[in-house]
Amino acid sequence: MSRFSDANAAVAADIISRYPRPKSALIPLLHLAQEQDGWITDEAMRHIAELTDTTPAEVKGTGTFYEMFKFHPVGKYVVNVCTNLSCQLLGGEELLAHAEKTLGVKAGGTTADDMFTIEDVECIAACTEAPCLSVNYRYRQRVTESDFDALIDDIRHGRTDDIPEHGTLGAVRQTIPADRLAGIVPPEQATAEPVWLARNRADEAVGSVDGGDNKEGDA
Repeated sequence: MSRFSDANAAVAADIISRYPRPKSALIPLLHLAQEQDGWITDEAMRHIAELTDTTPAEVKGTGTFYEMFKFHPVGKYVVNVCTNLSCQLLGGEELLAHAEKTLGVKAGGTTADDMFTIEDVECIAACTEAPCLSVNYRYRQRVTESDFDALIDDIRHGRTDDIPEHGTLGAVRQTIPADRLAGIVPPEQATAEPVWLARNRADEAVGSVDGGDNKEGDA
C-alpha cells in the first residue's frame, strides 16, 4: 500500500513545521494517512516514521491508543452504533441488531461491496439523545430503525452531503500564515520568551490602551 502522495508529503511537511519536535506531529500525520487511504497502511507508518525520526513501532503504538485510527481496511463508511447504558436502555442493542440485519454483516464486519463497516461501540457522548450512532464520526441522534434504513439508502444513492468517505476529518484543511506561527522551538533551544506570548502581550497592551481611551471619551 502507498506512502504519502507528493501532495500529501508537502502537507505533512507543513504540519511538522508547526511543532517543536517532528515526533509531536504523529497524530495529525496519522489522520493525514487515513484520509489518503481510508486506513493506516504499513507503508504509511514507515513513511511517518521517516518524517518524524521515530520507528514504525512508535507510530503504531501511538495510533493504536485511539479507536478512530484503523489499521486494517474498512468500508468507505464506518457505522458506529452505541450500546452503552443510555443507548442500551432506549434501544441501542435492538438498533445494532437491526443494522446488522440491514447491512447483512455482524458488528466488526464489512459489506461485500466494501461500502459499510459496522461497529458496536462504547459511549459516543450523546447520552441525552439516545439511541445514537455515527457514520464516519458524523452523528445522528434518537435513531429509529426506519431512520437507519433511510440513512443507509441516502448514503448509497449519494444524498448525504455531510458525510465524506472514511478518513476525512474536515472539509477545510487548517493553514497558519507565517506571521502567525507560534515560533515554537525544542526546549533546549529556548533562550527567549515564546513568540506567541510576546505577541499576546502586545495585543493586550493595545487593547488596554484602546479601552482606556474609550473610557475617557465616554467620561
